[in-house]
Amino acid sequence: MPRNELTKFLLLPKLELTQFQNIQKSNSILYHCATTQKTQFCPHCGLETNKVHDRRVVKIKDAPQTGRNKILKITKKRFRCVGLGCKKVFTESIQGIAKRARVTERMNREILYTCDKFSNIKQVAKHTGLGSKTIYKKHYRQLEIKWRERKDDPWPRTVGIDEHSWLRNKKYGHREFATVIVDYNNRRVKELIPGRVAGQLAHSLAYIPGRERVRNVVMDLSKPYKSFAKDFFPNAKLIADKFHVVRLLNPAINKYRKQITGDKRKNPIRKLLLKSSIKLDFDTRRVIQKWLKDHPDLEAIYYAKEAIMKLYRCKGRNRAARSLRKLTDVLAVSKVKELQSLRRTLMTWREEILNYFENRITNARTEGYNNVCKQLQKRAYGYRNFNNYRLKVLNVCC
Repeated sequence: MPRNELTKFLLLPKLELTQFQNIQKSNSILYHCATTQKTQFCPHCGLETNKVHDRRVVKIKDAPQTGRNKILKITKKRFRCVGLGCKKVFTESIQGIAKRARVTERMNREILYTCDKFSNIKQVAKHTGLGSKTIYKKHYRQLEIKWRERKDDPWPRTVGIDEHSWLRNKKYGHREFATVIVDYNNRRVKELIPGRVAGQLAHSLAYIPGRERVRNVVMDLSKPYKSFAKDFFPNAKLIADKFHVVRLLNPAINKYRKQITGDKRKNPIRKLLLKSSIKLDFDTRRVIQKWLKDHPDLEAIYYAKEAIMKLYRCKGRNRAARSLRKLTDVLAVSKVKELQSLRRTLMTWREEILNYFENRITNARTEGYNNVCKQLQKRAYGYRNFNNYRLKVLNVCC
C-alpha cells in the first residue's frame, strides 16, 4: 500500500506519518506524526497566518486496531497571529480531535460501541487502554450527543405510556418510578421521565414540538396518565390497554380460589380459571362449570371475566358498546364487591375501552420496552443517577 494511502487509513486528515514504534510491554503501537497544515486561522481575530511561533508534542490515544492500542504522537505547530493589535499565540486544531482532548473522536465512538458490547467498565478499559473515569465520562457524553441528534424530532401519530420502577429509596424504602413514552411509528423510546405526576410529565415533555399531531395515546388504567394525556394531547384519542382490562378480575379469582383450594400453585384449577374458556376443550369446560356451581361468588366472578374476554372478540365499536352495556347492566345487580368495583372501573374508562375497537392498538410495544429497561438495570446492577439511566435507555431503545 502506498505511504499516503496508509497514512489516511491509520491516521487522521492533515497528518503525515514520520515513523512508528512497537511497544511490546503495553501491547501498543506509537505513531510519530506531523501536521501538514501550512496556515491557520486565528481563533481570536479570525485572520489567517502562516507564522510559526514554535512546536509542541502531544500524545493522543486512538481507537484500537487489530487488538493493539494505538497512540498518536503528534508534533503540533503553534502559530503567532500577524494581525495588528492581536499578535497572540495559538495552537493549531486537528480534524478528528477536540480541543484539549487526549483521545480522538474515533476513540469516543469506540467507547460507545464497546460499552454496549461488554458487560462492565473493566472489560472496556482492558480493550481500549483507558481509565475507568475517562470511559465513564466519554461514554455518557457520547450518549448525550446521540440523543441531541433526534431531540427536536416531532411527536408521532401514536404514543404509548407506561411506568416501571428504577430505584429503591434508601431513606423511606419505597420504589422510585419512571415514565416511559414510546414512539409507535418509529419504534423507539421517545422520552424517559422520573415520576408519574401529570404536571411533571407536561413540564418535562414541553420541549418536543408538534403535540397536536398525536392521534392515539395507549395507556394502562392510570388516572394520572389519563388526566395528563387529555390536557397535553388535545387531538388524541385515549385507548385503554386490552391486557390491563382483561386481567382486572384475576386477583379476585385467585383470592376466592385460595379460600377453597388453598395456596397450592401446582393445583391445575389455578391456570384453568384464568384461561379463556374458548381455549379449553368441551370436557374441561363442563368440569369447571360443575365445580363452580358449589361456589356462587367465584362463579359470578368467573363468568364476568369471560364476558370481558367475549367483549374483546367483538367486531367494531358499535357491537362492543352494546356488549359492554349488557355487561355493566348485569354487574349492577351483583352483590359481590369485586364485581361492583369492576362496574365502576368499566364505567369510568368506557370511552377509552371502546376506542380500542377503532384501530385495535395495544400497549404491547411499550411493555416490551419496559422489559428492555429492566434488563438494562439488571446488567448494570442498578442505577443511582437517573440522567445516566435515561441516556442509556434512549440510546438502546432507538
